[in-house]
Amino acid sequence: MKTFKYTLSLFLLMMACLAFAQIPSAETGTFALTNAKIETVTNGTIENGTLVIADGMITDIGTSVSIPQGAKTIDCTGMTIYPGMIDGGTQIGLIEVSSDPRTRDNNEIGDVIPHIQALTAVNPSSVIHPVTRVNGVTTALTMPSGGLFPGTAALINLHGYTPDQMYAGFKGVVLNFPATGRRGRWDRRSDEDIKKAADKALEKLNEVWDKALQYHKIDSASGGKDQPYYPEMEALLPVVRGEMKLLINVNSSKDIKSALEWIDEKGADAILCGVAEGWRVAEEIAEAGVPVITGPVLSNPTRSYDRYDRPYANAGAMQKAGVKVAIRTNEVENVRNLPYHAGFAATYGMGKEEALKAITIVPAEIFGVSDKYGSLEKGKVANLFVATGDPFETKTQIKYVFIDGWNIPMISRHTQLYEEYLNRAPGVEK
Repeated sequence: MKTFKYTLSLFLLMMACLAFAQIPSAETGTFALTNAKIETVTNGTIENGTLVIADGMITDIGTSVSIPQGAKTIDCTGMTIYPGMIDGGTQIGLIEVSSDPRTRDNNEIGDVIPHIQALTAVNPSSVIHPVTRVNGVTTALTMPSGGLFPGTAALINLHGYTPDQMYAGFKGVVLNFPATGRRGRWDRRSDEDIKKAADKALEKLNEVWDKALQYHKIDSASGGKDQPYYPEMEALLPVVRGEMKLLINVNSSKDIKSALEWIDEKGADAILCGVAEGWRVAEEIAEAGVPVITGPVLSNPTRSYDRYDRPYANAGAMQKAGVKVAIRTNEVENVRNLPYHAGFAATYGMGKEEALKAITIVPAEIFGVSDKYGSLEKGKVANLFVATGDPFETKTQIKYVFIDGWNIPMISRHTQLYEEYLNRAPGVEK
């Protein structure tokens, strides 16, 4: 029996190795993408241009480019090169199967746990990463959820064997700002109970912030020595010092106003996330000068009497009011749909050019990584994709994707299933 089990295990291992052997690995080296239309985002459009990639970077770009000796040339005639898209808010890598708690690392126990690092929990082998990146999304902010301070979010590139390899240079502590509204149709609390809960949450928020300020004073006075182990305060230390961004999830117009007042009072370096009713208070947000990552765009109105297209027009309304706006999906499995969220925003007031910026250079600027990502420029990281047309249109095909200069195989769970059922053997007949 033991021999049988050993033989079976060995057989299954060999079959698994054969299956993996059939999937090509990403390819590195020097590449020249020629004869392409190049949407740089920051420096206009280059017609019939060439882009050179070497050592993971864009080493040259333009119409008069010398192709390095030994470079692999990819003819992009009739195609367009775009910067890799950046999703400003997801839970990708933290959840694999939403219905299975064993695969969920987005919501840990505790109400104030800013020291919980999303990057540590990211699963580099998630099957969702290939599904997402083959649609041109190369980078995403992955955020913990639940509680007042649920943890620290991290910006990741969707390629790598370890979380550290995927890290794209930005972290921010997440704050779920106390909400004064109902949690949903199922919320049967009275108005009085809702107000009490919101007041209590705000009181706790201020208590935590004041404690972090006291910790900062003690830490500064002692030079960081002989401090008791207090991981929560240690994580909030760079936030109260203005060295790290605070990502504030807030949606209703009333709560957005309260959040803006709180930010001003505390002097926090903050980013507003979600902001579903930002269009109602767009002028106030613009005046405060706080950047916004809004979404999902493909959503329902927050109030039953609002127009159906309010979520679609929200990003554009804020952008026109002078708010710096990036777009997020707030998704796990469907982060790949980021270009379609941006497409709806473009159609409903934002315009195509600004919508493209909202998923490329604007989030890169908000996260402080625009020197590396968000546009096609010499000296930037080679995160880009080559498409047959407008990425906001579902008929467009993505032909090539590069992340950190790696030529990513255009294979995912979806393409594998497509091939499997396209070439059924022995077929569907008995």
